[in-house]
Amino acid sequence: MTHLEEQHQSRIDMMSKAIKSIAFKKQQTTKAFQKGDEVEVASQEHGFIGSYYTATIVSSIGAYHYKVKYKTLLTNDQSAPLEEIVSVSEVRPVPPDQHEIMLKNNLRLYDMIDVFDNDGWWFGLITGKIGSKYSVYFPTTGDQIAYPPDVLRFHQEWSNGKWIFLPRQGKMFGLY
Repeated sequence: MTHLEEQHQSRIDMMSKAIKSIAFKKQQTTKAFQKGDEVEVASQEHGFIGSYYTATIVSSIGAYHYKVKYKTLLTNDQSAPLEEIVSVSEVRPVPPDQHEIMLKNNLRLYDMIDVFDNDGWWFGLITGKIGSKYSVYFPTTGDQIAYPPDVLRFHQEWSNGKWIFLPRQGKMFGLY
């Protein structure tokens, strides 16, 4: 392995640790959602950690749970949208649309992004570019897959009632 390859792998390892720590933490819930609100639900199931699914609030269940109806997930028999009860710590608002931001900012090596795949948004990082597609590594699953830019968005975290863009990681490493 060359020095550059070692540096690249070291950066991926460091970024992977950061992504895992973010993906495994509970959402900071500072907002009470109402019936009909569109939200994203963070999966806490093994193999799905780091994924978010769009849903609508059906009702509040006490102070710590919501009943949600998913937009893209279906019941086992595929006959209707899946409804389930989730903890408030798994729910966040839907991030703002990023179409304009994505047009203005080219994706770069080590950017933390979300990819829409398998009915939800998956948290990963860009590890390269292959033609017009971006190679994305998912630390919580160990997968690396190439995607076109139209299914990518910059990753954001809901914190203290605001959406926070994570710093562009390439800048941290002086890559651009």
